Amino acid sequence: MGGNFYGWEQADVPALTEEYGKIRTPRDLYNALSDIWCEATCAPRMRGSWSRENRTLGQCSITAFLAQDIFGGNVYGIPRQGGNYHCYNVVGDCVFDLTSEQFGEEVLDYENNPEQFREVHFAKEEKRQRYEYLRDELKRRFG
Repeated sequence: MGGNFYGWEQADVPALTEEYGKIRTPRDLYNALSDIWCEATCAPRMRGSWSRENRTLGQCSITAFLAQDIFGGNVYGIPRQGGNYHCYNVVGDCVFDLTSEQFGEEVLDYENNPEQFREVHFAKEEKRQRYEYLRDELKRRFG
């Protein structure tokens, strides 16, 4: 596994914390989250379309902020319809998007997008709770 997301080829930035055990690179994180992402962690507006075959659907912001906790860097957002953003990570020269496969063949533009901040995203209580569930489950299984 580990080759299903945008930027996987160069996603070898090291973890800044040992809090998550063997999660040492974004590829490790992708592999770990592949078994944790679920309908409960999916954005509520997308839950009706979530499936194990499209497990990254609706997981972008909570995943990107968790990756930021582990690897540092910044979270950016690609503008989407309805005023939403698709979140991804930039750590130094490494750009990776652990949830890009939800878009299938659609080509996303990872340049010149606005930075995203957890304070804004987590102002939505349900999103903060989904992030905490994802984080806590990752710690429980790998910490």
